[in-house]
Amino acid sequence: MLIDTPRRRQRGFTLIELMIAVAIIGILLRLAYPAYTASVKKSRRADAKTALLDLAQREERYLATANQYTTSAPLLGYSATSTVTTASPMSVMSGSAAFYQLSVNVPASAPTTFTATAARTGTQAGDTQCGDLTLTNTGAQAITNATGNASDCW
Repeated sequence: MLIDTPRRRQRGFTLIELMIAVAIIGILLRLAYPAYTASVKKSRRADAKTALLDLAQREERYLATANQYTTSAPLLGYSATSTVTTASPMSVMSGSAAFYQLSVNVPASAPTTFTATAARTGTQAGDTQCGDLTLTNTGAQAITNATGNASDCW
């Protein structure tokens, strides 16, 4: 004779419920991650723009006293160990890492002009939309090695 014992109700998730939850999380991550990385690139770009504008201000201050621009970091008020020449760029730090290299070019034939560049480096090199940022002594803002528009990046 079989005795019918009442079954205890089992608690927990079934495999199907678990797989549905994993699929939903995957879809949300697939949508959110590109927006997150774009936001991070944009914030690093803001650091580079700030560094370029600071460099331009220092160059203008130096021009007011010396009647020419310079590539000497100490003369611009940076530390003596840093340089801002095209050959030896200065790192633009974002947190504890550098994502841009800041350099300035002052032609010997025209020392009253300069072009400052913030070139992408490290993981920021993948920012093909805005590329490298440039700023001239006239205040002209441009981008190079990029697919986007300068007005969207500046």
